[in-house]
Amino acid sequence: MDSFINEFWAGWPDAAEIGRVLFRLLAAMVLGGAIGLQREHTGKPAGLRTHMLVSMGACLFVLACITHDFDNADLSRVIQGLATGFGFIGGGAILKLAADHEIKGLTTAAGIWTTAAIGVVVGLGHWGLAAMAVVMTLFTLAVLARFEVRRNG
Repeated sequence: MDSFINEFWAGWPDAAEIGRVLFRLLAAMVLGGAIGLQREHTGKPAGLRTHMLVSMGACLFVLACITHDFDNADLSRVIQGLATGFGFIGGGAILKLAADHEIKGLTTAAGIWTTAAIGVVVGLGHWGLAAMAVVMTLFTLAVLARFEVRRNG
């Protein structure tokens, strides 16, 4: 029974680290959620919860590396894997409509990928940089969308 209890408590960060880890996870959720709210508001399939989970998940991978003292080379490989993996998830959001000769979902895929990058940056402790990226992402999604030229038929 002692080994079970020891194993349970071994997985928790120490008291000083809990606040830092919790802040980063919450910041990743909030920042990803800001992008998700915009996508939800415009009726896109990947909305609030998806973007929150993508950002927090990416942050969690980075935090796992940092809390286990991975060196920069190992952390770099994890981040490369995240970029590839979330790109693959975003690729699932892309749909080619053969009859219309139209591709849909590219912006959703790019948003998922960007949200993952924001989660990585928060996990690394640069939440200010992540916040600036969210503002720029929202500007791109909400403001610049008004200037896009749409082709009809």
